[in-house]
Amino acid sequence: MPQSTHDRAAELHNMAAHAHTVAAEAHGKADHLTAHEFSRQALEHSLNAHKHSEQLFEETKKSPPENRPETPKAVPIGLPG
Repeated sequence: MPQSTHDRAAELHNMAAHAHTVAAEAHGKADHLTAHEFSRQALEHSLNAHKHSEQLFEETKKSPPENRPETPKAVPIGLPG
């Protein structure tokens, strides 16, 4: 089964987050070369995720209005009360 554009973008965001975590751990151990490499990978995954998200947005704009997902309603952030 082919992977949807949305799933691929989410996977790339997760890969970027993981690479950032590994980079931070390496930096904390003074392994700056490894930290730099994982930071580079994180940036690459983030840029690819952004590209896939834009592609998904463009595909959504091309679909007929009745097939588009509902616009999400704003949800307040913060503690109740």
